[in-house]
Amino acid sequence: MAEQEPRWFSANPDKARAERFFLLYSPVWMAVMGLTMVTGLHERWSDAGFLLQACVIALPLFFYPLFFIQHQDSWTRSYWFKANLYIFLFGFFGNYFGSEYFFDVLGMVYHYPSIHWTLDSALLGSGRQKVPVIMYLLTHAYFMTYHTSATVVLRRFRTSGLPFMRLLFPVIVFVIGYIWAWLETKTMANTLIEEQFHYKDKARMLAYGSVMYAFYFIASFPIFYWIDEEVSGEGGLRRWSLWQVSSAALSASMITLYLLDFWTHRVGSIS
Repeated sequence: MAEQEPRWFSANPDKARAERFFLLYSPVWMAVMGLTMVTGLHERWSDAGFLLQACVIALPLFFYPLFFIQHQDSWTRSYWFKANLYIFLFGFFGNYFGSEYFFDVLGMVYHYPSIHWTLDSALLGSGRQKVPVIMYLLTHAYFMTYHTSATVVLRRFRTSGLPFMRLLFPVIVFVIGYIWAWLETKTMANTLIEEQFHYKDKARMLAYGSVMYAFYFIASFPIFYWIDEEVSGEGGLRRWSLWQVSSAALSASMITLYLLDFWTHRVGSIS
C-alpha cells in the first residue's frame, strides 16, 4: 500500500535527519577524494597517510550523533547507528569476499607498492592481489551515499501513487544500482591514479561489468530501504532491532555472493 503523500525523506524524523546528513556529507568526501587525486598525494603516502585520509572520509559518518541525535535517546536505537551497522557489515563483505570477483572476473587492478596493510579472503579468488585495509573505510562512505540516495529515490517513487509500482520497484532498483556502479567506475578509474588503480578493459567494465557490480545494490537496496521505515496504514513505524539489521546485511551479502558467482558461471571474465 502506498504512503498517503509523495515524499523524498522518511516520515520517521530520526531516519529523515540521518538521511539528510548522509546526503549533505556526500559531496564532502567526494571532494576530499578528488583533491587527493589532483594533488598527487596518493603517490607519496605510505600506509599511515592513506589510513589518515580514509579516516577523515569515513569517521564523520560515525560521529554524526555527537551533534545531531538527542542524547536522551539510545544511540543503538537510532537509525544512524543501524544504517552504519548495516553498511559496515555489507561493505566488509564487499571488500573481503567481493573484491576477489572484481580482481579475477572484472579485471580490477590495485597497485599500491607503499601499502602493506591488507585484508581479504584467504581462500576465495586467485590471491594475486590484496585488498588494502583503507578500502573498508572508503567503501563505507561510498556505500552510505549509494544506499541513502537509493532509499530517497525509491521512496519518492513508492509514495507517488503511480500504477504498477510493485512491478516497477525492482526495475528502479536496478537502474539506480547500475548508474552508481557506472559512475564509480567512470570517476575512480581515471588517468590521475591509473598507476595505482585501473581496469584492464575499462570500456567493457563500464558497459558490462557495471551490471555485475550492480548486483551488490540489487541485493541490498530493497533490504536497506525498510530499516525503521514508517508505512502509513500498515502499522506505523517498523523499528528494527540490531539483530534484524545485522541479519539483513548478512542476507544481502549472501544474495550478492550468489549473484556474483552466477555471473561468473554464465559470463566469465570480461577482461
